[in-house]
Amino acid sequence: MSEWLAVIILGIIEGVTEFLPVSSTGHLQIAGRWLEPQSELFDIVVQCGAVLAVMMVFKTRVQSLVRDWRAPTTRDYVGKLLLAFAITTVGVLLAEKLGLKVRKEDVEPAVWTARVAWATLIGGVLIVVIERWHRHQPGRNDITWLVAAAVGGAQILAAIYSGTSRSGSTILFALLLGVARPAATEFSFLLGVPTLLAAGGYKLLKAAKAGELAQEHWGQVALGTAVAAVMAFLAVKWLLRYVQTHTFTVFGWYRIGLAAVIFALLAWG
Repeated sequence: MSEWLAVIILGIIEGVTEFLPVSSTGHLQIAGRWLEPQSELFDIVVQCGAVLAVMMVFKTRVQSLVRDWRAPTTRDYVGKLLLAFAITTVGVLLAEKLGLKVRKEDVEPAVWTARVAWATLIGGVLIVVIERWHRHQPGRNDITWLVAAAVGGAQILAAIYSGTSRSGSTILFALLLGVARPAATEFSFLLGVPTLLAAGGYKLLKAAKAGELAQEHWGQVALGTAVAAVMAFLAVKWLLRYVQTHTFTVFGWYRIGLAAVIFALLAWG
């Protein structure tokens, strides 16, 4: 397969799955069976492209948060975003310090694949179970400080266990605490912007210090980033409309099926 076609496919996968609660890692694990693996730097930049697309979706919302920052409700909401971001930052750094975060290169490929499959499966089951409970709850639109702290903790969990899905875990924690689906989704996505950009920026800085930037094929990186940005924009716009009238249950069953595929590929070697 052409390297450029592989880049386009990876950009599509990253863009569509990064913000949907379906585990982008799980999809990339399957794609990796047939596509030439890209560098970590490629993955970082392409992911940032998807994040920037989300900023375009929430452009009006972000502008209102900046413009009306003096308003008590705006300061309260931004404060909760900052709390969740701070909890995530401290938690992830602490997890890395304690060696709790397992990296792909630190374990056997089969072990890594199994971890991703189990995380994808468990996440799918939890979505189905929690949605069955949540559909009988009224659901509120306000984000409490407890919800913000819990969502920050959910991001730590997603960072430690690949395959968990950052968006999936954060939305689930919010639903479990009684937040309505649209409000939970918006908070998760807005929090994802600084979280993923900060993580990407940190890794880019490390790559620059290691002299890895000159080794990258930046034409392919640019193409993958552009494709991911377009697909992420479309995926997020669609999901925001979808959750107005639907539950996340279909994503739970989808994850269960995806996990079954990963386990099958693992069994077949």
